[in-house]
Amino acid sequence: MWTNKQLPGGMAREATDGDRRAFLSWVKNGLSSAALASLMLGDGSLRAAPVSGEAADPPPHFLPKARRAIHICLCGAMSQVDTFDYKPALVRLHGKSLVTDERPDVFFGQVGLLRAPDWPFRQHGQNGLWVSDLFPHVAQVVDELTIIHSMFAETSNHTPATFQENTGFRLNGFPVLGSWLSYGLGCETDNLPAFIVIPDAREFPAGGSINWSNGFLPARHQGVVMRARGNPIDDLLAPASIGPEAERATRDLLASMNARHLAERGPADPLTARVQAYEMAARMQLAVPGVADLAAETAQTQALYGLQRKETADFGRACLMARRLLERGVRFVQLFSGGTFGSPRRNWDGHEDMAQNHGQEALRIDQPVAALLKDLRRRGMLDDTLVLFTTEFGRTPFTQSAADVVGKGRDHNQNGFTVWMAGAGLRHGIAFGATDDVGYRAVDKPVHWHDFHATVLRLLGIDHERLTYYHNGIRRRLTNVHGQVIDALLA
Repeated sequence: MWTNKQLPGGMAREATDGDRRAFLSWVKNGLSSAALASLMLGDGSLRAAPVSGEAADPPPHFLPKARRAIHICLCGAMSQVDTFDYKPALVRLHGKSLVTDERPDVFFGQVGLLRAPDWPFRQHGQNGLWVSDLFPHVAQVVDELTIIHSMFAETSNHTPATFQENTGFRLNGFPVLGSWLSYGLGCETDNLPAFIVIPDAREFPAGGSINWSNGFLPARHQGVVMRARGNPIDDLLAPASIGPEAERATRDLLASMNARHLAERGPADPLTARVQAYEMAARMQLAVPGVADLAAETAQTQALYGLQRKETADFGRACLMARRLLERGVRFVQLFSGGTFGSPRRNWDGHEDMAQNHGQEALRIDQPVAALLKDLRRRGMLDDTLVLFTTEFGRTPFTQSAADVVGKGRDHNQNGFTVWMAGAGLRHGIAFGATDDVGYRAVDKPVHWHDFHATVLRLLGIDHERLTYYHNGIRRRLTNVHGQVIDALLA
């Protein structure tokens, strides 16, 4: 008991008044401090001790500008000439044939006439960057953007192009960017995964979980899916019919069986990852409900993200949840805009009618994306957060129709398209590179996905040539054997 203290030789003595005062002080201050720490961990003001990565040559290799990242991934291919890549010649040449030395090699083989964008372009921001009226809210924050107009890809087939956008390779089976970051940097909390994915509320993208695969990296680095609508994570919480004691007993039995299996057969990555997943799930039972409780945000913040509007509510919740995840120590959050392919279109694949397709999809994300940038800036988070806005390739400046008809849709185009970045370590309010006069092909400072990924890693303090994993006799990396950091984008 506290009333006695042990003296040398085993003799006890009565506690002094000072001892009692110390105890009462601990009760008053220690317990209140513990409660305060618990509350701060809950609302994101305080984070648990970082969970380090496991790379053989661990980052940071450079002074990191960014600690974390959000990747907004547009599925189906956003048209650069209708959004951020202003081409006056395309307006002037509307209805004319594309003048080129060779027939364009397009996905569906139909090369129609040149078509002007369906939305007018205007200059915005201090540097007069061009943004079409399709993105009026993003145009308001254009000074935060670092726009790359000269992206190119190696295929115009959606699935392999999306693989390359996320993994650097066109084949299945390679780790995505988020998995590489989880492997290299770890997480800033032990209550949530390092890599979380928020799919489009309507449906998963084509390929489903392949889009957030850990590939050959340890299984625990696969992305964990959270939903912006409905139950955030399937089967995370036990049914109401199972009491706390029964759930604890179940977990204890499972842990005992897993430990016995590992002792008899040795460590195996799938089982080790499964054990760690169960342990993480137990901690997430406390953390996830708080993250998903967007009602805790002010009415002003909810309105900023468009949570009250039917068109923007889904992606608004996704963007706001992403910010809340970053606050709680998640390293990488990937948001998907668009689902599988086919009719009715629920992605950016505007083959039949660009005005209808892009008008529908941009309405869903324009306000939430701009709100995310504004919210990160006002909270002081954009100074150490990287925001990526990408699409697997672009679309043709000519229509997908017979050569003598100006149709409504556009085909796939891997030869030149636009992506942008924002946040930590970047030169803001600039445009880099260029396509030709009509926006078909990258002609000035072309940027490959390997270059893009090398630059992203550099901003996070990683040398893309040193973040590697030995697999099947090859020292693998995100950028394969290519990639150059785009120094002109860095502040």
